[in-house]
Amino acid sequence: MNVMEAMRASLAALEPSSVEIIDDSAKHAGHAGAKSGGGHYRLSIVSPHFAGRKTMERHRLVYDALGPLMKREIHALGITAKSPDEP
Repeated sequence: MNVMEAMRASLAALEPSSVEIIDDSAKHAGHAGAKSGGGHYRLSIVSPHFAGRKTMERHRLVYDALGPLMKREIHALGITAKSPDEP
């Protein structure tokens, strides 16, 4: 399973209606994080678990769902997290 597949599998715990993951690792070639094997990703996710939560709380839910991936496979992660009722 590649990193993006592992991310999708881990994020399933948030019951998302939409998940988009973009691998920006190539843009950061030579960066210290890239040298250690961690990738750079952008995530856009829509989940009912984000309803009524502030941005920091939403990001914490994402980090918690990704768990061990955040320690090695993911060096940088840009997150857009919305609830289904948000545009």
